[in-house]
Parts: sequence; structure tokens; C-alpha cells
Amino acid sequence: MKTGISLYPGLHGTAEEHLALLEKAADAGISRVFTSLHIPEADTAALRRELRALLQTARRRGLDVVADVSPQTAAILGADSLQPQQLRELGITTARLDYGFDVRKTALFSRIMSIQLNASTVQPEYLDALRDAGADFSRIDCLHNFYPRPHTGLSEAFFTAQTAWLQREGLSVGAFIPSQHGRRGPLFEGLPTLEDHRRLDVSLTARHLAALGVQSAFIGDGQPSDAELEALAAAGREEKGVVVLKARLCSREPWVRDFLSYTFTSRLDPSRDMIRTQESRSHASGSIVRDEACPRRGLRRGDVTIDTDMYLRYRGEMAIMTADAEEDDKTMIAAQILPEERFLLNYITPGRRFRLEFVR
Repeated sequence: MKTGISLYPGLHGTAEEHLALLEKAADAGISRVFTSLHIPEADTAALRRELRALLQTARRRGLDVVADVSPQTAAILGADSLQPQQLRELGITTARLDYGFDVRKTALFSRIMSIQLNASTVQPEYLDALRDAGADFSRIDCLHNFYPRPHTGLSEAFFTAQTAWLQREGLSVGAFIPSQHGRRGPLFEGLPTLEDHRRLDVSLTARHLAALGVQSAFIGDGQPSDAELEALAAAGREEKGVVVLKARLCSREPWVRDFLSYTFTSRLDPSRDMIRTQESRSHASGSIVRDEACPRRGLRRGDVTIDTDMYLRYRGEMAIMTADAEEDDKTMIAAQILPEERFLLNYITPGRRFRLEFVR
């Protein structure tokens, strides 16, 4: 999954802070930058002063700069009209075209530079019209809106349906997640695409987008912490299609951590009460699996279990409970998925790969 940050010259922060953030993001392996060239609250004079240096730095670091533009952007840039050649010369690699551009002009832009459509609002008839107008779809991708006001973010149901449709059309789709460290004004309530993400940390929201199959994740707010940058970059480095869940070990046995550090595949025949794995018994082959220093209690959703030798040919099978169950003296509770992470279990569908990341 590609990852990106957002910068808002003329709105908050100094030019030096913006340049430092660009460098940190590039050093972390983040490859995209989102900016907006038509925010009403922005100081236009400051934006003009800062923009060129930011774009030069982004170009030097090989970053894809996505600029949200409108017909008002021309005046902000001091031009009579907005032309794709002008944006390219500035160092903008992708123009996000939303309100104010008709089909003909959008198609024209796509034949000269990469463009981005609003994934939250685009409709099938618009894509049909773009094809009829000769748009170059090899230069088009999509990015969902962010939503500054609480309770206005998208529902997951709409988001997944809209994203899946666009991907079936052959388009890459991105979305925004909020910072919990440096939120953008004027509301300072975070800039997520999904309302469910507004109060969640960057690591969890980025991994959730990856589980949903999104191809790009941007932090929408403009002043993320260094820890948030690294969390975003780490999510972007994960293998495509793998669901990553954070867990806490219940056993101090070294072999348990090693055993649970594999990337597992969910079985194709899903069980009612647990996620079973295809490979775990073969990983345990030849070893003795005993229940040592692990909790003795009823099983709960989110428990990571390993069947002991008492389960005979099931010995060494690793599973994650998706429902509560009675205590089972033949299986050990080896770890627990963190409570706030357990919703990610819903995305471990039959045949999907997943791995655990352990925290203290």
C-alpha cells in the first residue's frame, strides 16, 4: 500500500516545519504528498511563498505530489487560467479535480498529466462520459474525501461498496486517516475519510485501510508526529493482502513467540467459533506442545490458542477465537488480540493471510 502525508502551506506551520516534515516522510519511505490549493482559510501570500520550495523538495525526493485544485486555484497561483502544463512545471505530479471541471477539461488534463477523481462522489455515468471524451485512464486514480466535522465521515458500508466498484473499473483508490497529534484547523477534529477512524491511532487506521484493500493511505492532518509517520510507513511496508493484528503474549515460553510469528492463512472452510489456520500443524511438526504458564479460564473472542499434545492429531493447531467458549484443558491460551484490534478479525476471511505483531 502506498502511503502519503498532507501539507497545507499558508494555513498552519512554518515553511521550515513543512520542509522538515517532507524530508522525514521521504526518509521513512512515504512516497506521496497531498496538498490543497483552494482552502478558503489559507493565507494566499504565504502559500505562494512556500509552495515552490516545497514542490522542489518533493521533486528532489521523488515524491508524488497530489494537489487538490479548483478553478479558483489559477488566481491563487497568479495565473489567468489553470493549465496542466503549468501545474507540471511547478512540480505537481497529480491534479485532484473535483468541483468546477467539466468532463471535457478533465479528459484533457488526463492526456497531459496524472489526475485524481473524488472517490467519494464519482458516479458510473461520469466515468462513461470520461471514456467518451477520450480520457487516458492509465493516468487516473481516485482518492476519497476527508471530513473535518465530527459525524460527517463515511460509513464503512458505503466506503467499501464505492471502493470495490472503482477497483472493478480498474482504478486505484486511496483514503485519508487522521492524526491524533497535530490536527488541522479550523475545527481540529481530525481529517478522516471513515467516521470510525476519527479517534483511532494511525497504525490501526492504516492497517484497517489495508485490510479493506485500499491502495493508498494519507494522513489528512498536516502535523503528524514522528511516531505516526513511522506507523504509517510500517503499514505501507506490509505484504499486500495480509491482515496485521497487534496482540499480547500470555506465555513466556520462547517457542510460543517464535511459533506465532509466522504469517498464517485462514482455512477455506471457516469455523463458526474460531479462525483456523492452514499451516500451523505443519509448523509444529516434531515439537512437543504443552500448556505451560498460560491462563486457565473460559475462552474469549480474541484469544489466540494452540492445541496441545492432548488434542492428538490436532496438536500444534493455532486458532483465534471469534466467539466465547467454555474452558478447554486440551488447548493453551498463548496470546490475546488487543481489544481495540479485535474488529480486524472480521477481515480474516477464508483464504486470507494474517500475522500477529506483539506488544508489551
